[in-house]
Amino acid sequence: MTKNPTIIDFINFLDASPTAWHAVENVAAKLTAAGFEQMDEADAFPVKLGGKYFVIRNGSSLMAFSLPKQKTVDARIVGTHTDSPGLKIKPRGEFQRENMVMLGVEAYGSPIYAAWVNRDLGIAGRVAYEEAGHVKQKLVTFDNPSVFIPQLAIHFDRTVNENGLKLNPQDQLCALAALSASQKGTTFLTDLIHAKIGKAPLAFDLFLYPLEKARLSGELITSARLDNLSSVHAALTALIQASEKPGQHMQMGMFWDNEEVGSRTAQGAQSPFFQHTLERVCLALGYTREEYLQLLNRSFCISADMAHAINPNSPEKHDARHPVLLGQGVALKTNADHRYASDADAGAWLHLLCKKHKIPLQVYNHRSDLPCGTTIGPIHSAVTGIKTVDVGTPQLSMHSTRELAAVSDHLDLCRLLEVFLN
Repeated sequence: MTKNPTIIDFINFLDASPTAWHAVENVAAKLTAAGFEQMDEADAFPVKLGGKYFVIRNGSSLMAFSLPKQKTVDARIVGTHTDSPGLKIKPRGEFQRENMVMLGVEAYGSPIYAAWVNRDLGIAGRVAYEEAGHVKQKLVTFDNPSVFIPQLAIHFDRTVNENGLKLNPQDQLCALAALSASQKGTTFLTDLIHAKIGKAPLAFDLFLYPLEKARLSGELITSARLDNLSSVHAALTALIQASEKPGQHMQMGMFWDNEEVGSRTAQGAQSPFFQHTLERVCLALGYTREEYLQLLNRSFCISADMAHAINPNSPEKHDARHPVLLGQGVALKTNADHRYASDADAGAWLHLLCKKHKIPLQVYNHRSDLPCGTTIGPIHSAVTGIKTVDVGTPQLSMHSTRELAAVSDHLDLCRLLEVFLN
């Protein structure tokens, strides 16, 4: 077991963040402890040079920034996302089948369905309820009783090993929650929530999550939600460290929700949350509109999201001339269709930064005959016009309930983002 405090903190952060709302709550707590002041979008921004601030939108996206002591002409920005692929419980998903209480779900993003069956699952998210005529919200986590998605026995699916597990998400991903319905005329979820918060829910956003804890295994770390809580933790760690020695740049951290479903929400990267926040900071500091637009042009952003390491069981799925290996450093991600924001100009700058600080850097490019994933990088770059480069920590089993990465790569990303912010 490592004694590295950054890795120990990372493990605890993973276990404490089953949903994007929990992740943002934990990010906010760490920022507050580090001297950052929370602001409300509905109020005027009371920012001053030398100050440290953050603002939250809809509970699941957060902007944080540390200001230099003198007026600056640019910003150093790190962008990540707080959400992960998973299974969301439907608003009226609870139903009875024989003597079993079941929970119907729908896919959020692109989870690997097979990874969700035959394992203990908890329930977590946010609940809206009424209090004194007003709508209130509370984050909840349930690990007992756990729920379970049972797989059909091989006796009824004789070709599963040859043809693979194929699941219909409407009918075959329902979770078994209990063996008997509520005796109160209510539902399983209503009783569960009432016991936790003392109120019946008006509405909820609840996800299933695997109960197995994050774990260190030698040089490796295994956990759910490494994509993309690894980048969230690295960006948070770097921002807090960099803010202790502010230089000439405005230092910013973006923690976006809804990347896994396209970012087309009020709290997603396609929203004006970033531009509004930055412009309001500039206005509070006395910048003119012209100076604000100049600052956008002079700024630089690193979009940090996970990268694909070579899978040793399927090496043919990777471009052999762009090998990305576990334990060999952060990966610079490129794509001709701009699924990643990197280009030669931004990439060369990153190469130079890594060379100067002796940080290992790999280069990732997808096979030309396979569709490529994407990140918040191209969206942020297109919306703001800010030069952006995409990087990521190499990992295996992306979008599974159990993902794997190297400890050293996470530390390399933390260091890269810190020196970048400074």
